[in-house]
Amino acid sequence: MANITAAEINKLRTATGAGMMDCKKALTEAEGDFDLAIENLRKKGQKVAANRSDRESTEGAVIAVVNADKTAGVVISLNCETDFVGKNESFVKLAQDLANLAIQFNTKEEFLATDFNGLTVADKLIEQTGVIGEKIEIGSFERLEGNFIGSYIHAGNRIATLTALSANVEGAEEVSRNVSMQAAAMAPIALNEEGVDADTIAKEIEIAKDLLRQEGKPEAMLENISKGKLQRFFKDNTLVNQDYIKDNKLSVAQYVQSLDKSLTITGYKRVALG
Repeated sequence: MANITAAEINKLRTATGAGMMDCKKALTEAEGDFDLAIENLRKKGQKVAANRSDRESTEGAVIAVVNADKTAGVVISLNCETDFVGKNESFVKLAQDLANLAIQFNTKEEFLATDFNGLTVADKLIEQTGVIGEKIEIGSFERLEGNFIGSYIHAGNRIATLTALSANVEGAEEVSRNVSMQAAAMAPIALNEEGVDADTIAKEIEIAKDLLRQEGKPEAMLENISKGKLQRFFKDNTLVNQDYIKDNKLSVAQYVQSLDKSLTITGYKRVALG
């Protein structure tokens, strides 16, 4: 039987994130072979992952990252099963490390297939499923590009957002962060009216008409009144038209233009757990 040293256990623990006893057991079973020990831990992860494949992973950590020149950003969620794991410092660090890597890729598929410390990201998640004992997966992967990208991560890592502005002007950092905070807090369904899909619009018009009928309004008036209510829906639910949370005398679009009259919001991404 190989003599397993504390240094070898610590090396495996650093490489995999597995617990000390799991690392000792893996090295013992591998008779001190480091690579085989890693493979044993991965196999354990595959077995746990298979057993927990039908579990819901609605907890975790959401991280937003922006590149150095502020022209691209990514938001990912590293999902797990319980709030206890999602708040764990090492789990949040893993989410941050993965987000830092994800900024290089355009799609979730490319990201999952890339190398992460000797394993693909997908295999690392399987390994961590074995280490943690919960289903671990990348839930959301959202990328945003533009002339200036700002970000916001809400306390507790449950919501993160990105905002794209039309130009990189002085003050863009603060404005893009504030708009990202708005999107996190108010959960708009689209950037503007044009971004709301036709099915949602039709549904809102029908809801408005039904309510007006219950109020006894004449059928001939329903179309015009419901259109007015639809405008209210757009104001409440599209980012540029919402009241700005720090000054409700301004819309979000007006707040952005208070920095520069030609400045606009060209896109946003919002990811939330649950």
